[in-house]
Amino acid sequence: MKNQDSNNYRSEPIKKSKNQVLLIWIKSVINSKLSWTLILTWFYFLFFLIIPIFALLNKASQSLFKDFFFIATQPIALSAYTVTFSMAFLASIFNGIFGFLLAWVLVRYKFPGKRLLDAAIDLPFAIPTSVAGLTLATVYSPQTLIGKFLAQFGIQVVYTRLGIALTMVFVSLPFVVRALQPVLQEMDKEIEEAAWSLGASPWRTFQKVLIPPLLPAFITGVTLGFSRAIGEYGSIVLVSANLPLKDLIASVLIFQNLEQYEYAEATVIATVVLIISFFILFGVNLLQSWNRNRRK
Repeated sequence: MKNQDSNNYRSEPIKKSKNQVLLIWIKSVINSKLSWTLILTWFYFLFFLIIPIFALLNKASQSLFKDFFFIATQPIALSAYTVTFSMAFLASIFNGIFGFLLAWVLVRYKFPGKRLLDAAIDLPFAIPTSVAGLTLATVYSPQTLIGKFLAQFGIQVVYTRLGIALTMVFVSLPFVVRALQPVLQEMDKEIEEAAWSLGASPWRTFQKVLIPPLLPAFITGVTLGFSRAIGEYGSIVLVSANLPLKDLIASVLIFQNLEQYEYAEATVIATVVLIISFFILFGVNLLQSWNRNRRK
C-alpha cells in the first residue's frame, strides 16, 4: 500500500507539470517584449492550423503502417485521389488562362457593365457552396436548354467528371483574377510603349516586360484556386453522381466514411490528401523562390 501511494504521489506532479507547460509558455509569451500583433498571429497560427493538423496526423498514426498503407491504397481511394487532383488541375489550367484574360480586360479596358462584371467575380465567395452546386445542376441538367443543346453533341455535364471540373472552375476563378488585378493596376503602361518604340513586337513585349512581374501573382492565384478546388465539397456533391471508381472525389469519400462510422478510413484518406497538398504547395513555393532568385 505504501508503494502504491508513493507511486500515485509521484505521478500527480507529473500530470500537473504536463498541464502547466502550456500555461507557463503562454505567460512567457505574454510577458515578453513581442508586439501584440505578432503574438496574436502566432496564437492564430498555432490554434487554427498547427494543432488541427497535428491532431489529424496523431489520429492517423494510431493505426499500424500496414493498415495505413492498405487503407490509403484501396481502389476506391486511389480513384478518389485521381479524380480530385486531375479535375482540380484542369480547373486550374482553365482558370489560369481565362482568369488572366478577365483580369486584363477589367484593368486595361473601359466598357459598359464593367463594374457589374467586376462585382460578379466575387459571387462564388458570397453564395453558399450548396447553392452554387444546385444552380449549376439546374442550369446544365438534361432538361434545360443548355443541357439539351450539349446532349446533341453527346456531352453530359451533370453527374460526370466534366461537372466536377466545371464546379471547381466556378468556385476557384476569383482567386486568379483578384491576385492579378492589383499587379496589373500598378504596372506602368509607358514601359510597354517604350518597348514598342525600341522595336519590340507585342509578343516580345508581353514575354519580357509583362510576364516577369505578373508571374508570382499568377502562380499564387492558380495555387490558391487549386487548393480551393481540392477541398470543395458542398457544390460537387450535388453535381456529381458520387459513384466509386467513377466520379467520387476525396472529400465526399471522407464524408461517406464518417457517415458509416469508419473513422480510421476517413482519417487516413484525409491525411493522404493533406500530405499530397503539402508537397504541391511546397513545390510551388520552391518555384516562386527560384523565380525570384533568377530575377535578381
